[in-house]
This record gives sequence, structure tokens and C-alpha cells, in this order.
Amino acid sequence: MTETAECRYSMEVDAEAIRLLFGAYDESVKRIEEELSVDITDRDGKLNIYGTEKNVKRATRLIMDLIMSSKSDKKLDRQKLDYGLELAKDDRVHVLMELDKDVICRTAMGKPVKPKTEGQKKYTDCIREKMITFGQGPAGTGKTYLAIAMAVTAFKAEEVGRIILTRPAIEAGEKLGFLPGDLQSKVDPYLRPLYDALYQIMGAESFQKNLEKGMIEVAPLAYMRGRTLDNSFIILDEAQNTTPGQMKMFLTRIGFGSKAVITGDLSQKDIGGSTLSGLEEALRVLGKIDDIGFANLTSKDVVRHPLVMKIVRAYENYENDKSRALKKRGNKRDHI
Repeated sequence: MTETAECRYSMEVDAEAIRLLFGAYDESVKRIEEELSVDITDRDGKLNIYGTEKNVKRATRLIMDLIMSSKSDKKLDRQKLDYGLELAKDDRVHVLMELDKDVICRTAMGKPVKPKTEGQKKYTDCIREKMITFGQGPAGTGKTYLAIAMAVTAFKAEEVGRIILTRPAIEAGEKLGFLPGDLQSKVDPYLRPLYDALYQIMGAESFQKNLEKGMIEVAPLAYMRGRTLDNSFIILDEAQNTTPGQMKMFLTRIGFGSKAVITGDLSQKDIGGSTLSGLEEALRVLGKIDDIGFANLTSKDVVRHPLVMKIVRAYENYENDKSRALKKRGNKRDHI
């Protein structure tokens, strides 16, 4: 039988798996049918998949992995389905099972925190293996959230004695003017995303208790100058907004028994278009040092609403087209 010949595959699945797979108004199963060009029916607990042999194999593997990897969560979310479909088209759906096994920690509400894409898995593995990790990629790829989850896990396992979260206090393209209150009140708005992630993973009470004890510190990057940070898990967020001097200052703060994660998105600099980012320079300068890891996340690793992935890809395509046009124009000038 050729891969283009029509065939049918039947598999027995329980009622819970059918509920997971079909979703509200059969939304999930309709997407599988549409994307993989198959027909799927449910008859008395038996799933029948019709289509070409190649597509039926892809759909069968995807369905089996979706059912197995969704059992612990008892739900099949849109991100996992979309990512599973991308993997199925490349005949690599087994990846879903590997991702499901890697539970970093659980949130205060008991929800497991796991990498949701191959890029995120490489990023978290890099954090485990290296003393310093650079995580670079677009918004929505989980760079900060996963780093904080890894930090909380290390803290709870007593691998480090403190968690230190920092980011440069740079306004996102707008002047906010005078802000009332003391210095901490003025910088808190810049650090709010870090607080939010810690609240969700640790719980507000645990976070507040450890903050008061000095076990957790959330501070602007300027506060790091002149310090040596031993036995700490340090996260520098929004690193694309650092100057080369600030980045060098931060990296030379790291002491014995510490681990550092630097996250950023070079497409969203707020320090001026022509100014060299500290993150850009560090990626060029430090590439050959063994104890430093680099994880490049892409639009494929976006885990927010599917529309965010489309927006990120649209901007990526626009920037690539613009870059090609400028290069073409430059080549024409060289030939004159």
C-alpha cells in the first residue's frame, strides 16, 4: 500500500480521552481533520480515522500523544494542539510526551509548570546545565516565567540561598514623568511582571515571607553595582535594554554557588535604535565560553494566544523583507 492510498485505522479510547480529544463543539477534532486532511468518527468508544496512509499515520500518532500528554492536566489546550499539529506535519509528535515528563515545579494552585515547546525544553535544560544562560527570543515565549520557575525550584531544593530578580528601569517608549512615593514605589511598576510571576508560582504569602527575610530580592539593575552575589539564583530580565557597561557590571557580580539567567528580546529595545544593546554585545563576546549557554527562542515557541504567534511572525517577516530590501539596495550601489 502506498502512502497516498486511502485507508482506515481504528483505535479504542475511553470516554475521558474522547472528551479531551473532541473538545467543546468538537473544535479540537475538527482542527485535526482540517490540518491533516483526515476524517475522524467516534463509534461506541472506537475512534476511526480515514484518509491517505501517510495522513492517517500522522493523525494516529498525534492523537495518541495528545491523549497521553493531556491526562495529567485533564485538558487539551489550544497551544498544545497547535504545536502538536506542527510537529505531526514534520512526523515528530513524540516530542509532546518528552515535554510532558519535564515538570519543573507546581504553582501555588498546584498547576504543573512544564516547557511547552522544544525551544523551551532546550532553554530549561540549558539553565540546569550551565552557570550562566542567555535566553533570547520574542514576547510570549516564556523566557521570564520559566526562569523564575527554575529559580523557585532551586531555592526550594536549597541549591541556592536567595533569588534575585532584576531588570533595567527603562520606560517602554513613553515618558511617564513624575511618579509619587519613595524610591521603591517609583521602580515597582518596572518590576511588576517579575512580582506577578513569583506570586503565581510561590503564592503571595510565601513570597511576602521570603521577601521580608531577604531571601527574595526584586530590584532595578542599578542596585546591583558594587555587590558580589554568592549562593544566589539571579535573573536579569529585559536585558535588551541594558547598555554594554551595565551588562558587564551585572555579569561580573556573579559569585560562587550562583546561577544566572539573562533574558531579552532584541526586537523590542527601548534604549534607542542606534544604541548598541548590552545583550547584543554579550552574545557576540561570550559565545565561546563553555560555562555559558545560549538559547534562541522563536515564534514557534510562543505560548500565548495564537494571535500573538501570528503577530510575532508578521513582524519577523516584515523585518526580514526590510533587511533583504536594504541589502539589495546596498548591492546595487556597490555595482555602480
